[in-house]
Amino acid sequence: MDLAELRAKTVIFDSEIANLFESLGVPEIKSLVEQLTKKASSSEFWGDPEEAKRVGGSLASAKGKLERFAELQKLQKDLVACLELRQEADSAELELEAEELAKRLSGLIDLLKIETYLGGEFDNHGAVLTIRSGAGGDDATDFAEMLMRMYLRYCEQQGLKAMVLETSFAEGAGIKSAVIEVSGPYAFGKLSVENGTHRLVRMSPFNAAGKRQTSFAAVEVVPLIESTDDIDIPETEIRVDVFRSSGPGGQSVNTTDSAVRVTHIPTGIVVSCQNEKSQLQNKQSAIRVLRSRLLELKRQEEDASKRKISGEVKASWGEQMRSYVLAPYQMVKDLRTGYEDNNPDSVLSGDLEGFISAGIRWRASQKS
Repeated sequence: MDLAELRAKTVIFDSEIANLFESLGVPEIKSLVEQLTKKASSSEFWGDPEEAKRVGGSLASAKGKLERFAELQKLQKDLVACLELRQEADSAELELEAEELAKRLSGLIDLLKIETYLGGEFDNHGAVLTIRSGAGGDDATDFAEMLMRMYLRYCEQQGLKAMVLETSFAEGAGIKSAVIEVSGPYAFGKLSVENGTHRLVRMSPFNAAGKRQTSFAAVEVVPLIESTDDIDIPETEIRVDVFRSSGPGGQSVNTTDSAVRVTHIPTGIVVSCQNEKSQLQNKQSAIRVLRSRLLELKRQEEDASKRKISGEVKASWGEQMRSYVLAPYQMVKDLRTGYEDNNPDSVLSGDLEGFISAGIRWRASQKS
């Protein structure tokens, strides 16, 4: 990118930053931060731990938005200063620095643009991500484990906190299922576009003849619902069982009955958690996941009722939303958005931002 292109870029960046100032509602966010900060400094603030947690989460989210916008302004200022210095001195180092600043600025602008689409009721919540192997035998259970690793690496790269709550290992390779709790800014809003059936096509390492094998895994993403949200679960509606945690092949993970299985009697929904060392912590984690799944069930019932009344059947995120092809060619393609990447290894190592950004834009276009 030459100097003329970089200077032209700064003009475009100025316009995009001004648009983001309006669409993000920066003045309103600043006002919200002031209100929440004042509330958090009140002497009665910690009297209600649940309310304190809710306010603290909202304050952290609002501050995060302001910090990202401030970083955007700083990068633009640094880019302009770098170009001015480059104009005065013929320096290859300054030119490379300007190109790097422009790249970082463009990436952050794209990130903030995506956040403007995430205005749903639960988009800024944490997420509960469940992966289940489908048809395909050992290839499917191996694929489910590949997806679990992919999402954990994506979360690590994005600065999201991911905690594996429960894993059910397969008798052969891989896993039957896994439940991951993800927290961080817009965790649900971003990961929700991963909801659906994923397909893997490759030369099977489990087939002696080395034939091409197609296998499937399902990914379910629901918002993480805290006790402050409007989902009440009476103790009389749940059954709690405890058992000993175990790993692959039944190998003992700990020697106490700390793992917890919570069954919601009216719906039959079962949630297990064995990640924490104490029974109480595992129960609390399981209840959080149960609350999230009950909310999702409620939303699905409401959507089904609306579709029945209107008689309208809309295209769903549904089955086989993405294909991961490792043979005879290399490509990962999202069948809803058309977005594709010819480097499956990179995608399966957590490089999902392109797919998630495309998915968020696609979802927004379906609503408009």
